[in-house]
Amino acid sequence: MPATHTEQRNASMPQAGGTAPAATVTVQVSRRYAAPVEHVFDAWLTPERAERFLFVTPGGQMVHSELDAHVGGNFNFTERRDGVEVEHIGEFLEIEPGRRLVFTFGVPLYSSLMTTVALDFAAVPGGCEITLTHQGVLAEYRERTAEGWGKILAGLERAL
Repeated sequence: MPATHTEQRNASMPQAGGTAPAATVTVQVSRRYAAPVEHVFDAWLTPERAERFLFVTPGGQMVHSELDAHVGGNFNFTERRDGVEVEHIGEFLEIEPGRRLVFTFGVPLYSSLMTTVALDFAAVPGGCEITLTHQGVLAEYRERTAEGWGKILAGLERAL
């Protein structure tokens, strides 16, 4: 099912290095799946399944995937894109099986800023729905971020 997204403006946050505050936004994307909520939730925390949809692009090659699925555990998905290795890193802050997953998120190649992503899972008739809320996104990355998460959620559907 197609993803939907909304955006919300946040108060300014200091940029890396303590320079002037940068405007940030919250990006929200939702998608429904014809699969049980537990199955969809587990895909985010099972390394072999997660590396099939998280941060995967059509022309890229996944060169490193690491996922330590517990509160305080880290992840690193590195994809080579046009000869450049792009790391996607974070730390798990909350894991409520079948209900909620929260992690920090950053792409060091583009910014030293770490943001927060929350995934809320709900059972719905015929399957489940994920609502992904990404807080602290730099305003200039708003559309790109919503589009990226939409592609990841579509990739998750194919990986199920």
